[in-house]
Amino acid sequence: MAAIAPLADADRPVAIATVVAAFAADPVERWLWPEADAYAAAFPEFVAAFGGDSALGYRTAWGARDASAVALWLAPGVEPAEEAVVGALTGSVSAQKHDDLFSVLEQMAAFHPRDPHWYLPWLAVAPGLQGHGLGGELLEHSLAIVDADKLPAFLETPNPRTVPLYERHGFEVVGTAQAGSCPPMTSMLRAAA
Repeated sequence: MAAIAPLADADRPVAIATVVAAFAADPVERWLWPEADAYAAAFPEFVAAFGGDSALGYRTAWGARDASAVALWLAPGVEPAEEAVVGALTGSVSAQKHDDLFSVLEQMAAFHPRDPHWYLPWLAVAPGLQGHGLGGELLEHSLAIVDADKLPAFLETPNPRTVPLYERHGFEVVGTAQAGSCPPMTSMLRAAA
């Protein structure tokens, strides 16, 4: 079992870098930014806006192996920085994709619970460490904290390969967002303990 510890603002560079590396081949991210240099330039800003900075700032981020595996959670009532998210996307994603992109975001919002819940915008393991159970360990650790609150947990995943991992930890698919050429985003909910 890996040692898991809370992450703070000082861990931001490595935590964001772990997410960027882990999501580099995911279908939605590569649809948004198909060129490697565009992805490397734009995705870190998006990760930070879409919950990364909030999770680190509110101390609801956990990491293992020197943040080579991270779980960046948002506690009930904490939301991604919506204006920054929209700015990061509109400023870096091709304008020809905006209609499909914003349609998917609207669909995702419709699946998002309205009642208090924990939200997992990012669970990431550095590519060289994937497939060894680190993500599952990190998820178990953080779900124990979620369960102590007796609240549900919610996430979206851009990669169909990760759905079984989340299902093993009690999440169920509640919907799929998809528009035009954008690959699907799967929304998943885990009932309160």
